[in-house]
Amino acid sequence: MKHRMQIANPLNWAKPKGYNNGVILSGSRMLFVAGQVAWDEQQRIVGKGDFAAQFHQALKNVRTVVEAAGGKVEDVGRLTIYVTDMKAYGEQLRDVGAYYKEVFSYHYPAMALIKVAGLLEDDAMVEIEATAVLE
Repeated sequence: MKHRMQIANPLNWAKPKGYNNGVILSGSRMLFVAGQVAWDEQQRIVGKGDFAAQFHQALKNVRTVVEAAGGKVEDVGRLTIYVTDMKAYGEQLRDVGAYYKEVFSYHYPAMALIKVAGLLEDDAMVEIEATAVLE
């Protein structure tokens, strides 16, 4: 069974940019992707001090886990993005957007952006969790 994504944005709300308020996915298996930081294959942080570079690597790591489970980015229904520096996020938003499109194209799941005091990895500036529905 091929699943389809249905968007659930209230009609009387302003149209969201770069995310959706709600997403309905049908499929038979759920995948919960643990928080991914900007680690390379040897668990070394990529892009120390560079928010956009870390966002790029963390999002690629999410995609890698989804693909390892037999899915694709279009199967992702939710992303939760934890950031330690909201100012860095805002200042590099153009690069973040370009990296997002490189990794996830124009697929916009439901998303939350949460500022946190710190992450488990000392040099990490961003961590991304995902939920996907696989066939």
